[in-house]
Amino acid sequence: MWTEEKLDGMLTEPSQALVQDVQKLKGDLMILGAGGKMGPTLATLARRAFDLAGNPGRVIAVSRFSDPIAKKLLEDHRVETISVDLMDNGSLESLPDAENIIFMAGRKFGTDGEEYLTWGMNAILPSLVIRRFPKARFVVFSSGNIYPMLPPYSGGATEQTPPSPIGEYAMSCLARERVFEYASRVYGTKVFAYRLNYAVDLRYGVLYDIARKVWEGEEVSLDTPCFNCIWQGDANEIAIRGLLMAESPVRRMNITGPEIVSVQYAAEMFGKLLGKEVRFCGTPGEKSLLNNSAQCLAAFGYPSVSVNTMIEWQAQWMLEGGRSLGKPTHFEERKGNF
Repeated sequence: MWTEEKLDGMLTEPSQALVQDVQKLKGDLMILGAGGKMGPTLATLARRAFDLAGNPGRVIAVSRFSDPIAKKLLEDHRVETISVDLMDNGSLESLPDAENIIFMAGRKFGTDGEEYLTWGMNAILPSLVIRRFPKARFVVFSSGNIYPMLPPYSGGATEQTPPSPIGEYAMSCLARERVFEYASRVYGTKVFAYRLNYAVDLRYGVLYDIARKVWEGEEVSLDTPCFNCIWQGDANEIAIRGLLMAESPVRRMNITGPEIVSVQYAAEMFGKLLGKEVRFCGTPGEKSLLNNSAQCLAAFGYPSVSVNTMIEWQAQWMLEGGRSLGKPTHFEERKGNF
């Protein structure tokens, strides 16, 4: 049986490689924007790794914390929490100094019609953070949305593929990267740009989105024919271990799994596992947002959970009535409107 406690335990169990890397970190770790989809398990994973490594550093999670369940997970695992809106005047000045920062703050959904808020969070806030913490070592969450759509036979965008963002959300993600790149070149700030393409937690993610449609009898669109994804536990580990790879000038890396996954394949797998008829719509497109993760796999090894295993777990979660975070990925969006 799946429970949230079991899922959170799996997502926050440190590997030996993570513990060994955390032993090398000097100083405290602060996670800005820790109340979102990944932040609570990432911060908890970090605290557990620090403890196992004998690292005396503090792990501090900063967010507005609109989800009380997320905050309870952190506090139950002795992660220090600071509730604050990072866009408020004086909020950054109120935060403690930290040698290591994982920057997760950002805005995606609701951009369409309120673009100014997205640009404020994704472009203005990074400049304020850099001024407050110019000497910190940063892992900066970015997105595969900054790349152009490519055909599956290309193998996906590499770190050398020129950005070609579609829509204002993707543009603002690139702006966030550029602000931190400016700091890395002008101030010598060490930065690891973490270009993530779909982390999977059974409560949300691209696999959840497809499984829900199959479960509820909705049509699954094939307009976006394929995707990349990675188990959130692996994605969290890479974010923490990436602190040791932060460089000046900035180092960029695509973070995702090795497979290019067919939407049709995933949906048909869910149909079998959930005992549901699968209905499709649309015409398979020629291109998708795809990231080549060869650099990531060389640096951190292959993910611990395969796509087929994630699909099986996701189906079990659905069958057992597991909770949803209510945060669809909109991976099928092709015009950049979020």
